[in-house]
Amino acid sequence: MKIEKFPDRVIEIGQEHYLYFGGTAYLGLPTNAAFQNLVIQNILRWGTTYGSSRTANIQLTAYDSGESFLASHIGSESTVTVSSGMLAGKLVLEKLKKQTDCFYHLNEIHSAIQIENSLSVFVNEKLNDRLLDSKSEKITILTDGVPSFQTKSVDLSFINEISHCKEITLVIDESHSLGIVNKNGSGIYATIQIPVKRKILVSSLGKAFGLTGGVIASDSEFIREIKEIETFTSAAGMNPAFVQTLSDASEIYKTQHQKLKENLNYIDTILVKNSNILFDKNYPLIYLLSNELVEKLKQEKIIIASFRYTKEAEPLNRIVVTANHLKEDLDKLIQILNHK
Repeated sequence: MKIEKFPDRVIEIGQEHYLYFGGTAYLGLPTNAAFQNLVIQNILRWGTTYGSSRTANIQLTAYDSGESFLASHIGSESTVTVSSGMLAGKLVLEKLKKQTDCFYHLNEIHSAIQIENSLSVFVNEKLNDRLLDSKSEKITILTDGVPSFQTKSVDLSFINEISHCKEITLVIDESHSLGIVNKNGSGIYATIQIPVKRKILVSSLGKAFGLTGGVIASDSEFIREIKEIETFTSAAGMNPAFVQTLSDASEIYKTQHQKLKENLNYIDTILVKNSNILFDKNYPLIYLLSNELVEKLKQEKIIIASFRYTKEAEPLNRIVVTANHLKEDLDKLIQILNHK
């Protein structure tokens, strides 16, 4: 299906209108007039792009504004923005490869933080034996903030069981939790109290925050090290007009996050719980485990997100609720789900 304008809550396909519950614009920002005006004003100030290295002799204050906002919002010592969430993940892995004896991954993580020869944290539903032995080594654990097919933040309690002989670095991809979960959409990073040597956030900013780019958040020393990597110094930064908008739109983010919360709370009051539907009122993705439901929704002129990450994978069928959906949109959706 091809469409000719941004897919907001209503899209046109073959001259017919459908309700749209797909995409990743959780806060509804790409079509938000106030947000668009901020972007336009910042383009007029900073231009459409700036192709210079972040280490060049001319430094743009847009990066100071946006990265300071992100650090405060996330609750980290420091942040740095890059051109995409994918690059954020690859930069972090490039640095950690030189500091890590063994990588581990939890669940089926996004390709942004996948690395060769990584071991599974769990084997046959038990903690990997290597994590429990007395060998002294530096390890890195890679995880998504909210794993695919799940609606709750990742459970990291297993880290308490890992041998004290291991020095642990935790990398968490928050592309689908930053801007969404916890107070004002601050994400998961600051809530992680489990003792690790270092925790690192990577995330796309093109989901909830509505701007093409990525962010790395951690302690000040690690962010300084990232800024010294040749891959970082030889690349152009995130669009400065977009970085400036991050700071300027702080109140809009709060308003839209509140609207999203209200939509999710409303769904929670009217949705009949069902084993074929995974939903949590604190998360804007509703997973459908029945392909029949996907087809039923389409017949009722509702389009949801349906795709595969790889050719071999099972299709991912999910309903994406945004801050822009109206009560009548939600009523129609839930009425169909309740009468499956």
